[in-house]
Amino acid sequence: MVRVALLSGGVGGARLARGLHGLSSVDTSIIVNVGDDERIYGVDVSPDIDTVVYTLAEIEGPQGWGIDEDEMRVMEHLETFGIDTSFKIGDRDLATNLYRTQRLGAGATLSEVTREITSALGIDASILPASNDPLRTMLQVHDGWIRFQEYFVTRGQKDTVLDVRFEGADAATPAPGVVEAIEGADVILIAPSNPPLSIWPILSVPAIAGAVAAASRVICVSPLFGGRALKGPAHVVLRSLGMSPGNLGVVEAYKGLIDDFVIDVGDAPDRGRLADTGLAVHVHDTRISDPSAAVAFAEWLMELL
Repeated sequence: MVRVALLSGGVGGARLARGLHGLSSVDTSIIVNVGDDERIYGVDVSPDIDTVVYTLAEIEGPQGWGIDEDEMRVMEHLETFGIDTSFKIGDRDLATNLYRTQRLGAGATLSEVTREITSALGIDASILPASNDPLRTMLQVHDGWIRFQEYFVTRGQKDTVLDVRFEGADAATPAPGVVEAIEGADVILIAPSNPPLSIWPILSVPAIAGAVAAASRVICVSPLFGGRALKGPAHVVLRSLGMSPGNLGVVEAYKGLIDDFVIDVGDAPDRGRLADTGLAVHVHDTRISDPSAAVAFAEWLMELL
């Protein structure tokens, strides 16, 4: 049994988690970003956690998030009151968030609630919030500091990100089981997620960063294809934060942390450009939206060990 600790954001991380979960010879702990968590419409929303949960439950929406064929009746009714519903939550997805809000209000931790939701959806997987403590990704744009969801959803990722900080990180402690999963793993995998906005929040928790830095093998899967992200602004944010274009920028985002770097076949020419990084650079088809492709990719990853 190979023990894997996967650092995950939303869609890309969820798809890699699905591939790993499909391998009976792999025991995966999925450590998920909580910097995106927010209270919206009066409910506690954990977008990346729910994306991982829904993907492993095989009910995710066609874009990789939300619930497939979910209705938007609540959003439609909220609009009649003049409420901005830019952040769309489907009716079934809202039920998940209502449950989370009720349980957190009753004193449960985010870890406990995540286990309860995972169990209710019939998922046999270890999905761990990075922290149960308040941790919020804040972005500096031209008119000041804004919360992640304002940047990502309300403003449609149109602002140039000048800086990023993680409120509460210094005081945050890892959720139960997180450090143990990292220290007990044979390999740490960094999912093909946005480095500054999805993985840095996890690593902003000092004890998590320390545990990952002490690991004997850390493999990163690039989120880029032809130098660009398929979904989201990863390549744009890397550049605006001063990193190099393309895959070299991803490497710079994890400077001194990773040992292996996996890039897509479409970026094979980058292998030569990355020769001076000192990393073992591997080339493979990293398009894993199809479940069978995700399993095949996970199998190949395990062959690197």
